[in-house]
Amino acid sequence: MVVLATKVYVLGEGHRRAMDSLESLVENELGDLEVEFTVGLRDDEFPSVTVTGEDAPVARNLLEAEWGAITPHRTPGETYVGTLESWDEDGVVLDAGESVRIPADELGLGQGTPVQIRTRFGLVQHMPLRFVEGGDAPNRLADEERDRLYEWTRGTGRVNANSITRAQLRATVNRAGHAEDIVTVERLGLLESSVICREGTDAPGLLADIGPYLEAELLAVVP
Repeated sequence: MVVLATKVYVLGEGHRRAMDSLESLVENELGDLEVEFTVGLRDDEFPSVTVTGEDAPVARNLLEAEWGAITPHRTPGETYVGTLESWDEDGVVLDAGESVRIPADELGLGQGTPVQIRTRFGLVQHMPLRFVEGGDAPNRLADEERDRLYEWTRGTGRVNANSITRAQLRATVNRAGHAEDIVTVERLGLLESSVICREGTDAPGLLADIGPYLEAELLAVVP
């Protein structure tokens, strides 16, 4: 079984759509392998995928590479994935099956408080982030995660959203009349996505236009 490092935290019809979307994504990922799978949901909102069949080890590796995995034991110095749960002046807390605190001086994302950094880089709640397990030393944001976030600020602008699937967010952008103003919608987690703006598109303006259609947290990343 693989416990995926993304969360299903919406209720009602949104919950059903999210689970249906996840099952389709897993099926697409494993479609060419000799396996059978079932998707479940733990009490802590992390989905689990039980895989059986000849290619089960390969399937589990594919899922871990695509989503990251929640594991009961972590090795110091190794990289894992947790979801952003909270933040304060002293750091941020990720959920990796248990709370993982990353102190402010281990974020490595430039000046400002963790609250300011979260806003500047568009870190919506529940977004998956890679971190290095510190063991006896402090945990830190992984180098590859820092590089990815810095790259966002050098691009054309983004609008990040949570509580909505990628397909729903794309449909919302279209509904707001901005289909020609974006490059694509990038999946960050199951319910967290990033709208990549075209050159010349104002990310805060796009956020203002799509916001009325969504019950979601939206943050703009401005180059």
